[in-house]
Amino acid sequence: MKKKITSEDFKSEVTIEDGELISFQREGQEYIHQKGSKGWRSSDDEMFPIIGPTSKNNFTFPTAKGDAILDQHGLLRELNYLFVSSTKNTANFIKKYKKNTLIKNSKFPEKSSEAEVFWPYDFSFQKNFTLEKNVLKIQFIIESEEGMPFMLGYHPAFLLSDSGKETIISDASTINLESVLKAGSDAFPVFSSEKIVLKNVSKNDLEITTKGFDNFMLWTEVKNMLCIEPITQYPSNNNHKSTGENWRLSKEKNFFSVAIKIL
Repeated sequence: MKKKITSEDFKSEVTIEDGELISFQREGQEYIHQKGSKGWRSSDDEMFPIIGPTSKNNFTFPTAKGDAILDQHGLLRELNYLFVSSTKNTANFIKKYKKNTLIKNSKFPEKSSEAEVFWPYDFSFQKNFTLEKNVLKIQFIIESEEGMPFMLGYHPAFLLSDSGKETIISDASTINLESVLKAGSDAFPVFSSEKIVLKNVSKNDLEITTKGFDNFMLWTEVKNMLCIEPITQYPSNNNHKSTGENWRLSKEKNFFSVAIKIL
C-alpha cells in the first residue's frame, strides 16, 4: 500500500510504501535513494531490538525473560507494518509482536544458520510521519513492559550525485565519502551527536536531527547513495559481540524522533 503526503505549501511530497519511506521530494528534486538502483535494496528500515551482526554471539542473547535468538539488526524488519491512519500531511503505521513467536528468518539459509528468530517480550512499534514544508519528521514509539532491553537504529538511505564529492558535517568534524567507503561493513561511527549535515553536490543540503538516539553511523559501498543512521548504540568495534552494556532498558513507552530538513 502506497501513501502520499503533501506539505501545506504544496512544494514537498513524501511517498511511503508499507511503512517504508521511498521518496522525499522538494520542488521535484528527489532526496531518497531509489530501490532498484545500485547500492542497497531498500530506501529505509529499522534495526530493533539489536543493531549489528549477531554471529559472534552465536545468535543467542540472554535476557531476564530467557534467551532470544536474533539475526543481524534484530527481527523488526521481518514483521510487516500495519496502516493506522493518515491525513493530508501525516501517515501512521505500527508493527506488533507477541513474545516468543517464531519468525521466519529471511537470511536463512544463504546468510545465516538460523531458520527462525524470536524475542521473549511483547512489544509494539509505531512509525509516524509528518511533513511540514521542507521538513519530514519521523517519530518512533516503542511500547513494552518496563525493563525490556533493546537497541534502536533508523536506517534511511539518501541519494547522492555519484561523484564521490559529498561531505558529511557533524559537531566535531567534516567526513568525506571516501572515509565512509573505507569503513566498509563496520560503518563509520559519529558518537555523541544529534545533528548531521549532508553537503550535496547537485542539490540542496540536508540536515538530519534526532532526539533519543545520541549517535549516528554512516554506511555505503557505492558513491550514489549514503545511509545516515541514527543509533542508540554503535556495535562493538571489530568483534561486534554484544554485551549487557550495549542495551537500553525500556520505560514502557519510549519516544525517538528524526527530522530530515532540506536546507
